[in-house]
Amino acid sequence: MAAFTAADVKALREKTGAGMMDAKKALEGANGDIEAAVDALRAKGLATAQKKSSRTAAEGLVGVAVEGTKGVAVEVNSETDFVAKNDQFQDFVRKTTQVALGTAGDDVDTLKAAAYPTGGTVGDKLTDNVATIGENQQIRRIKTVSVTDGVVVPYIHNAVASDLGKIGVLVALQSEGDKDKLAELGKKLGMHIAAAFPQALTAEGLDSEVLDRERKIAAEKAAESGKPAEVQAKMVDGAVNKYAKENALLSQVYVIDNKTPISQVVEQAAKDVGAKVELVDYVRFQLGEGIEKEESDFAAEVAAAVAG
Repeated sequence: MAAFTAADVKALREKTGAGMMDAKKALEGANGDIEAAVDALRAKGLATAQKKSSRTAAEGLVGVAVEGTKGVAVEVNSETDFVAKNDQFQDFVRKTTQVALGTAGDDVDTLKAAAYPTGGTVGDKLTDNVATIGENQQIRRIKTVSVTDGVVVPYIHNAVASDLGKIGVLVALQSEGDKDKLAELGKKLGMHIAAAFPQALTAEGLDSEVLDRERKIAAEKAAESGKPAEVQAKMVDGAVNKYAKENALLSQVYVIDNKTPISQVVEQAAKDVGAKVELVDYVRFQLGEGIEKEESDFAAEVAAAVAG
């Protein structure tokens, strides 16, 4: 009978950041003594992940994958761009993105608990990577899109490897039309999305807090004009509507011809495709967006060492 429990394994993993199998083996070798197991893991270099998890991880890669009428984008962060060029890290992002295709929903914890192709879970492999590569890495977010009939088209801007890069896009086109021609349209729309950075598919989908902030800014500008209140109100409405038009994908002007709204591009594609086309969803993941980058502990340690 084992001299430790599942709770002991959990406690050791939380204490060290080690993978489940490494924690179990360490406890077996230490006859259930957690502190001795910690020492054993430290000796093997497997008790380093917890400390590193406090570092900012704002580099890394975005992976995209499509199977049938479903596609998924996954962002995995690292501390430095150097790690993003590491074959082991790239292989992990690619395999993890493929695993995400088979999971339900867009929950990071669910993905981390899913089986990894080479054994253990995605979370176990992530922890092992932290220990072997020597930098904190985090699965930050997932987004899945699908259609019932049509195509989901992936696009990577400035790819560093197959289906991996700094900006990952998925375009979901619902249509009974020619799938090859839909794929061509999807790639062009993907290029537009990567360049134009839409905030939502439609104006109705824009963040209400963002719109409220734009309205407040517009109101302050209008007040400075000194014009009558009714004119100021129209100025504010005009500014907010302009913001919504420029940031909702379907109302954005197509970057390829710089004149046609995306809604019209999609509508006009029906003739070429042979059936009505609807752009039902999209994903645009740009690496590190929204993360406040700070100097990592490792960089600070190196700077201190160089200084003296």
